[in-house]
Amino acid sequence: MSGLMAGMFVAILAGTVVANALPRIIADLGAGQSSYTWVVTAELLAMTATVPLWGKLADLYNQKLLLQLSLGMFVIGSLLAGFSHEVGLLIFSRVVQGIGAGGLTALAQVVMAAIIPPRRLGKYAGIFGAVFAVGTVAGPLIGGLMVDTSWLGWRWCFFIGVPFALLAIVLLQRTLKLPTVRREVKIDYLGAFLIVAGVCALLIWVSLAGNQFDWASWQTAALTGGGVALLAAAVYVESRVAEPVIPLDIFRNRTVTLTTVASLLVGVAMFGGTVFLSQYFQISLGKSATVAGLMSLPMIMGLLVSSTVAGQLISKTGKWKVYLVAGAALMTVGLGLLSTIGADTHFGLLSLYMAVLGVGVGLLMQNLVLAAQNDVPAAELGAATSVLSFFRSMGGTIGTSVLGAILANRVATEITKSLEASGVPAGAGQAAGHGVPDMTTLPAPMRAIVEHAYGVATADLFLVATPFALLALIVVPFIKEKPLKTTSGMERLAEESGGTAAGPADASAPLAGAVAKTSPDASAP
Repeated sequence: MSGLMAGMFVAILAGTVVANALPRIIADLGAGQSSYTWVVTAELLAMTATVPLWGKLADLYNQKLLLQLSLGMFVIGSLLAGFSHEVGLLIFSRVVQGIGAGGLTALAQVVMAAIIPPRRLGKYAGIFGAVFAVGTVAGPLIGGLMVDTSWLGWRWCFFIGVPFALLAIVLLQRTLKLPTVRREVKIDYLGAFLIVAGVCALLIWVSLAGNQFDWASWQTAALTGGGVALLAAAVYVESRVAEPVIPLDIFRNRTVTLTTVASLLVGVAMFGGTVFLSQYFQISLGKSATVAGLMSLPMIMGLLVSSTVAGQLISKTGKWKVYLVAGAALMTVGLGLLSTIGADTHFGLLSLYMAVLGVGVGLLMQNLVLAAQNDVPAAELGAATSVLSFFRSMGGTIGTSVLGAILANRVATEITKSLEASGVPAGAGQAAGHGVPDMTTLPAPMRAIVEHAYGVATADLFLVATPFALLALIVVPFIKEKPLKTTSGMERLAEESGGTAAGPADASAPLAGAVAKTSPDASAP
């Protein structure tokens, strides 16, 4: 558990540590608002596209080795990002980080389900929710401190994750012992390629449309048409191969289908709405990077407390649906409240709104995975877990990309409107409207206009995100509550294979009687 938590902390840190540092990074590298969005989106896109592949590999190969491989990729990506001197290399390094983070996101939950029964999994899911919260709050704080410390700088935002990743590799090598299952398999490379290509085409479209080209343009037609055609071909291939990357019959399970839809909506609402909060703190409220990190504490504390408490209660009572419904309701209310903010919103009120959103996300996100894992055969644990992670990440990528484009256009419109109302030619604010402004170089009147523009634009983002949370609230009640199983994934796999289950106290024992041939050395990679 210590190694898994260290790995998850690293994955979360990769996504959050740049939040408060991005305005400084983008200004230092001389890039604009579209690059700001891409630095976030690139990691999410890579993670989204590769999560199903990692999940499938987890059902076929040694999960311990795959975890260490994903951590190694994260280390390489972090070093590349830290040494970047132009935005292109930085975005590429974020792709490498995203591939590694995709492995960690899928595999950590798969391994947990393999060794911990669902009835006890709620408690551990709550602990992982706490790790998520700590990583989320530590990331922006670390990023802000690095940027504000002259002898460190923003490059250490990327270097700081390397020792945690190396520690996780060592801990997993020493402590994680799983049966090594050797199977004669045929990897569906064509299906994998079609899924990745189709998803990337659609995500690149939502990332660039509205900035690099119009929503109604030949580029839109090419990317959407190509993406849909590739995914249709993927569905055809996946329905006919023996070892599909995403087993389509898994969606015949009502719980998996509903939790997948809910995860997609949660991704859009949560990631799309919150990723730009740091920009709002720094530009609209005029705070430093460090203070901006501290200002997100109410939301993170809400997530930390609700995730941990709900996990303990689920393990104690076996009841979980009430937390899903309550979480979806609170997330919807929180986003709705945040759609009323502006450049003059009192921090006390802002804290309350963020806490409500944090509590909702903490109750909902981890428990969707628990519900799905409890209702699928052990042999499909990897596929089910990765499908949920895949759609949540895809929702986050779509939300971040689309809302980033809306933010850039809304800011430019608001600045132009304010300048015209002041009798100043609109062209005077062009740079501030289409790039990430350096607030320290702007004169006081212009700074007030930019602060107002970012306040209005950020509120609009939460208003756009709210209906997605409302849709999740409509979907979640239809998930049927089933009793949580009391055997681990490995024990269930042995039972399904007609063998004798390995005891929970000896998770390293090979699965006796399993169809697959297991290695006599259970700890071998």
